[in-house]
Amino acid sequence: MKRIVYFTLLLALLGFELPEKKVRFFMIGDSTMADKPLAGNPERGWGQLFPQLLTSEVEVRNHAVNGRSTKSFVKEGRWDSVMKQLRSGDYVFIQFGHNDSKITDSNRYAAPQTTYRNSLIRFVNDARSKGANPILVTPVMRRKFDSKGAFVDQHGEYPGVVREIAKQMNVQLIDLHQSSQKLIEQHGVEGSKKMFLWIDPRHYTAMFEGKKDDTHFSDYGAISVASLVCAEMKQKNIAAQYLKVSVHPEKYEYELPKIYSPHFKKDTFSVVNYGAKNDGITLNTIAINKTIEACAANGGGVVLIPAGLWLTGPITLKSNVELHTAINSVILFTDDRKEYPLVKSSFEGVNAARCQSPITAEGLENIAITGHGIFHGSGDAWRPLKRNKLTESEWKKHIARGGVVTEDKTTWYSSAGALKGSLTNNIGKLLPGLELKDFEEIRDFLRPNMLRILDCKNVLLEGVTFENSPAWTMHLVTSQHITIKNVSVKNPWYGQNTDALDLEACANVLVDGCKFDTGDDGICIKSGRDEEGRKRGIPTENVIAKNTTVYHAHGGFVIGSEMSGGAKNLFVSDCSFIGTDIGLRFKTVRGRGGVVENIYAANINMKDIPGEAISFDMYYAAKDPVPLAGEERALPKVEILPVTEATPIFRNFYINNIVCNGAAKAVFVRGIPEMRVSNVVFNNLKMKTDKGIECTEAQGISFNNVYLQPTDTNPLVHIQNSADISFNELRYAPNPAMIMSINGDRNGKVKVTGADLSSFKNKTEFRYGANTALLELK
Repeated sequence: MKRIVYFTLLLALLGFELPEKKVRFFMIGDSTMADKPLAGNPERGWGQLFPQLLTSEVEVRNHAVNGRSTKSFVKEGRWDSVMKQLRSGDYVFIQFGHNDSKITDSNRYAAPQTTYRNSLIRFVNDARSKGANPILVTPVMRRKFDSKGAFVDQHGEYPGVVREIAKQMNVQLIDLHQSSQKLIEQHGVEGSKKMFLWIDPRHYTAMFEGKKDDTHFSDYGAISVASLVCAEMKQKNIAAQYLKVSVHPEKYEYELPKIYSPHFKKDTFSVVNYGAKNDGITLNTIAINKTIEACAANGGGVVLIPAGLWLTGPITLKSNVELHTAINSVILFTDDRKEYPLVKSSFEGVNAARCQSPITAEGLENIAITGHGIFHGSGDAWRPLKRNKLTESEWKKHIARGGVVTEDKTTWYSSAGALKGSLTNNIGKLLPGLELKDFEEIRDFLRPNMLRILDCKNVLLEGVTFENSPAWTMHLVTSQHITIKNVSVKNPWYGQNTDALDLEACANVLVDGCKFDTGDDGICIKSGRDEEGRKRGIPTENVIAKNTTVYHAHGGFVIGSEMSGGAKNLFVSDCSFIGTDIGLRFKTVRGRGGVVENIYAANINMKDIPGEAISFDMYYAAKDPVPLAGEERALPKVEILPVTEATPIFRNFYINNIVCNGAAKAVFVRGIPEMRVSNVVFNNLKMKTDKGIECTEAQGISFNNVYLQPTDTNPLVHIQNSADISFNELRYAPNPAMIMSINGDRNGKVKVTGADLSSFKNKTEFRYGANTALLELK
């Protein structure tokens, strides 16, 4: 013992620090909690994924084992093994019940009021004898519904016994029995299958014959149940200090959205076997679609497009089919516009006639486009082109390919029909009485989005590249559980309406590791336009966008302007915006309606932003965000209108850790008089820009730890017709000039604390119209 003490003192004197002891969470229970093999196996226990939701201070030791009851866990010496490891301050999560009820198995059956009860009491007393903290967990629900769709509880007396012991012995309780039932019911009869092991044959090597299991969890189910445990830990303050805070400091990791990703049969169907040729000349539309249909008829699988150049017309996806592209495969969509018939579709949030998309999926489940291939949309054959966006030689070369030019020679269109459509501003809206044939004359104006996914569930887009799109590149509408991972979009910077990604009225979406370089918005959130969008009433919600780079685009991460169905619970983090016109862009206009709320952005890097780094604008004018050289733009007419369902709302934004090197303005906030932009929190901004901060018609805006390095500080901050604007720890590069300008008569109120005003001394001016600003300096 003395040697240990001396050795410890010696290490301290030499400057070595002993490793801190981690708090330990011991897990004892059955298969629903246990760790499972990873290779080729879809099954997971909730305890297996639990560590992902905890801080690094925690070490999880999962002793749960498949098939164990309280009785067999003790009989096999597993509890004795845990007891030998326990020390003061540890936590023990205790969850049994699934196997204790197996009355025909004498090795496992534990009657609820005797053996089961006594075993739980023993676990509690033994853990406390070591100074550990026992936590009782009621058994998690199995999935079972009756013929009418009502949930059926299969656990009998067991959950009640756990609750009684927790109350009698003053033990902390996590009622997973209750919360898991609610979660399963929320998913519904069909939707809840993805939480469990509903696996068709030939999907996984570990379950090659398939499985229909309503007890054990998929990865999605396990993380969802682990999050239920965390939620109750937070609610009841059960070791809540060990819950992991997400990259968004306002939210814990367990609170972020959960996204299910589909899986597919291993059966592979090559397009070559159905007559496709990779010579770049043969039109493979029929062959590729035949392959997809054959795969779907097989119950699904993988459709393989090997290396080569494959010319094709529109491709239509089918349920349970993964379209996989090999390295060095290019899928070239023909520039013959007649191959894309008019279909019922949508444009900018309204139902409209459009030419069929190069790739379409409607009303499907479990679909994927994966691999390393390139999908080329031949967009130059469709898109109008403005002369001032090309050099003279580029312009001459482009118009030589055919098409028509406007009378003023400023814009090229693909055909006379496309030009006519532009002059009438006819977007193909399907008004009552109109049919598709009524738009045939202007069909070339109704250019398609490259990938259109409508009313689909369980979508995976991974690894591929989409380039040169006719209009929006990836347009997903009213779809759920979407994973977009390592996808690239490459469109010319002048490509009109070539948004990289549009999520319209979608839910539970992951965008991860993508690269977008395009001519319009990068990651764009929509939910319908005006009355049609409000009537549909489906918000885009529960979206995570992370680890993504957006190069040229009108905006890096954008909400609007078609957001009439609302948007909420959106999380964007760890992204870089390089050369986007605006970085974080939130836009709307009167008439849209819709509520945009609970938006989180963190760890965003920006470089060379021509417009604002962060912009809130409720006067969106459907123009490029950065005026061209010499272009004059009038300020919007300011008037107060009545608040109606058509009044848009922006509120509850949390923006953290933004770094920008190069932008016209750091922050621009412009609400409308009858509905100010409200409750926006900015934390940790470091920005080198031309101008500083401007807030008009804003309320409850907080700036915390802000460093500005503007070239123009006249003024550094401009506030007009706003209220409750606060600055805490405001710093800037010295350049003596007016620090702040405050104008208007609508209760302008500003509070500045911790501001570094040393460089301004007596030269600082604070204005409120002709009077002194309502300004408090501490």
